[in-house]
Amino acid sequence: MRAGVLQGKVAIVTGASKGIGAGIARAMATAGADVVVNYASDAEGAGRVVRAIGEAGGSAHAVRADISGGAEAAALADAAVARFGRVDILVNNAGVFRFDPLEAITADEFRRHFDVNVLGLLLLTQAVVARFPPEGGTVINIGSIAAHRRAANTAIYSASKSAVDALTQVLAKELGPRGIRVNAIKPGAVETEGVHEAGLIGGEYEASLVSQTPLGRYGQPDDIAPVAVFLASDAARWITGELINVSGGR
Repeated sequence: MRAGVLQGKVAIVTGASKGIGAGIARAMATAGADVVVNYASDAEGAGRVVRAIGEAGGSAHAVRADISGGAEAAALADAAVARFGRVDILVNNAGVFRFDPLEAITADEFRRHFDVNVLGLLLLTQAVVARFPPEGGTVINIGSIAAHRRAANTAIYSASKSAVDALTQVLAKELGPRGIRVNAIKPGAVETEGVHEAGLIGGEYEASLVSQTPLGRYGQPDDIAPVAVFLASDAARWITGELINVSGGR
């Protein structure tokens, strides 16, 4: 039998087919949780995460749901309960990013960012919280240091992640009386498949980011995952409404 700080808990991790989400899903399973590995389009990647968890002795199930706009939020929450009987932890990791100067910004790109990064997060939280047990649960939002670093050419992305900060602290106050804790992890530069696809590894951009990071390197998904496990555990029972930078000191 698995044992760990999350034994007996059920976690939904959105955007968990790769990158930070996959790392968090694996870590929560290692800590004893049953994990719903949510994905929007990458069924193959989600399958790999589920298989890796199973091979390590854990329990996971992949569920496709596109949370942008929240239309499929209730179905995702219901799938977790149908599979594992309950849900205790929500990790709002799914997100999009694109960096453009002001003159290249479009209404469509604005809506894409806010539909996934903000509205989807809000409406999925609404759906999952309604299915938490009477004793409460925990919500962990994956924000970004972009919310306060606010670099040039990141207007839409930084604004969306600033909204995540605000939602985290508002909902912590609103849901605290129900035993529900809400916190955010704000990663710095983390090496993921998406970062590679965006061409942000190698060259001057990477060198600039690393030079601003006291620990002198890009982060890895496994640098973020243990913080999520901690926040979901009883060790963090007195922590809510916090915005926690996990950024190598940047």
